[in-house]
Parts: sequence; C-alpha cells; structure tokens
Amino acid sequence: MAQQTYPLHGRLGQMARTLESKFLGKDEVIRLLLIATIAGEHAVLIGPPGTAKSALIRYFARLLQANYFEYLLTRFTEPNEIFGPVDIAAFREGRYQRRIEGMLPQAEIVFLDEVFKSNSAILNALLTLLNERRYTSGGVVLRCPLLSCFGASNEVPSDETLTAIFDRFLLRIRSDNLDAYHFQDLLEKGIQHEIMGLSDAQIQPLAAAREIGELHRSFGQRMKFSDEFLSAYKGLVFQIRAEGISLSDRRVVKLLKLFAASAFLDGRTQPDASDFFVLKHIWNNEDQAAILESLVTPVLEAFYRDNPQARRVGAAGVGLEAMAAEIDRVRQVLTGGGGLSDVQLFSQLKTLNEIKAALVASADPRGPELIQRVDQLLEAAFRSGRFAQL
Repeated sequence: MAQQTYPLHGRLGQMARTLESKFLGKDEVIRLLLIATIAGEHAVLIGPPGTAKSALIRYFARLLQANYFEYLLTRFTEPNEIFGPVDIAAFREGRYQRRIEGMLPQAEIVFLDEVFKSNSAILNALLTLLNERRYTSGGVVLRCPLLSCFGASNEVPSDETLTAIFDRFLLRIRSDNLDAYHFQDLLEKGIQHEIMGLSDAQIQPLAAAREIGELHRSFGQRMKFSDEFLSAYKGLVFQIRAEGISLSDRRVVKLLKLFAASAFLDGRTQPDASDFFVLKHIWNNEDQAAILESLVTPVLEAFYRDNPQARRVGAAGVGLEAMAAEIDRVRQVLTGGGGLSDVQLFSQLKTLNEIKAALVASADPRGPELIQRVDQLLEAAFRSGRFAQL
C-alpha cells in the first residue's frame, strides 16, 4: 500500500470507487460510510435481508488497514463474547479484569450485525464505549481506539429501551433491493463473484487506521464554515424541526463534522451546499425519510444548477445504457399483445418511475431524452388500458 504516494482524501476516494464497482446502486451508502469514518461518527444500515449490508461493511473494512471486530448479536449474547473473557489468572489473584486482545475494546472498525437485538448488559457497556471511547474493566478505565462503529438491522427499533443506542448512530442509512434497471448488471456481477470469489489476500488496503486517527486529532482545523453555509444550515434545521422531526442541539453540532468530512473526501477546504445531502439520513423513523428528502432536495438542486460542474452524490454510475435497455424492455411488455394483470401493469409503471427518478438525479446530458421516452410511456399507459399505440 503506497500510503505516502497519494494524499489520504484521494485514496479514500479510490476506496469509494472500488466499492462502487463491486456493489451496484450503493454509491450514496458508500460515501456515507466513508464520511462517518472520516468524522469519527457511527452509522447504521437498515434494510431487508440480502441487500448487501454485511458484505459492504466487510469489504469496506478490508480496504482500510485497521483492527476489525465483527459480531452477530442476539438477546443471548454474553458480554465476554464482545468485550473479552474474564482473565482467570488475574481473578485468582483477586483482580477482576477481561482479556480484551482481539475484542471490541481494542478494535478500530467495528461491525455489529443485528445491533438492536442485543440485551441490556451489552447495550449499557456499548453506550459509553461508542460515545466516549472508554471501557471500564475491573475498575480500570481503558481508552479505546475506535474510529467508527457500523451497525446493521432489518428494521428500525421500536422499543423505547433502544432509543439511547439508536441515538449513538448519527447516520441512519437505508439499504434496499436494487432498482429494476440494475437487475441485469446485478446478475452478471453476481455470477462473477460466485465463480471467482475474493480472498483477503486479493484485497489491498488503500488507507490505514493510523492515518484516520491522525486526521481525527487535527480535525478541528477543518471545522471552518462560511456565513452563507451556516445560514443555509440554520434554515434547514428550523424546517426539519418544524416538521416534527426531533433534532437535538448535540446532533446539530455533530452533523457539522459530517459536512466537513464530506468536503475533505472531495478535496475541498470548506463544505458547500452539496454536503447537505447528509441531512437526508438523520431520520428517527422511516416515515421521516420522505420529509427530509423533500426539504433537502430543492437546496441540492439549486446548488447543482449554479454549479453544473459539481459531482452529484449518488449519481455516478447510474448507467444510462442499462436504463435505456430497461425502457425498451418495458415498452415491449406493454405492447406485447398479451393481457397484463393489474399487478403486472403496476410493476411496469413502478419500474418506469424508478428510472425517471434516477434520470432526474443524473447529470448526464443524455438524460432528458430518456426522460421524454419514459414520460411518453407513462402518458400512454394512463391514457388507455390498451397499449397498441405505444
């Protein structure tokens, strides 16, 4: 790993591109994982099984040279499985302490799968460790080198006893099944992965935890914001709170670190309005995600209109060729002559709307032409139950 050859932000950008090439449609998720690590904050991925939550975090950890700890939590998980077994030799001498070698207190990157299914004994110890990077063992307070903890869950916790641990994850990221226009690429890449496989030896780290730690210690230098940026942020915070979305002062301040981290990842010295995309991922329940989207998107669109050269987050690799092929496939289904059930028709219209949303987010100049084709199909579909004129 040529760590001294290229600046850290450039190698982190290469990490993002490497992950994007392996995990289709996860560009925004990948950027958020990197931002959380750069800022020293935590993130949780929430979505149905089989949406690459675990695989993505594991691959991410392999690209970062760091002490890594992973565990699948259940309500039967015992503290010694996470924090280390009791040191029997020390216990015989009248001292209670744990052997933490290779366990969570010594880890720099942590992945806790099904994090909200753990019991109170685990949760109580995690709260302090995640927030303050401290773990108490036998009356001795240990400093933990944790950079970021990533959680994964199939659902948002509804139990009030889990509110505190959920609050430790500043970013809440949805990981869903891929859109229809990614399906062909999904099959092709899936076949490649199954045939070739990937061993740890084939994955070369692009950055080291030591470098991230050094960045954290000097991160205050990057916490510089223009009056214009802070004014826009203030407006968004007030709008978010006015919609009934709880956003504490503590989280408002911590989010500034994420904006600075996003700017660093792009090699910018100060954040700009494009970094507000992070605010789409601070919901407390999934119903709030659409509200945040509606508040943040107009700000982002205004910025991109004024700065057309700026890279849209999540827009890389949209794959216009794949979407064009999917549009043609939908057209063939609708004009095929066979009768479509209501469910089949709804499925095709849903696909068209997914494609249109992706095209709107794309900066590719070919996008408007494809949007026009989608609109023509949608208009014809709503105008008639028979699709001969398509």
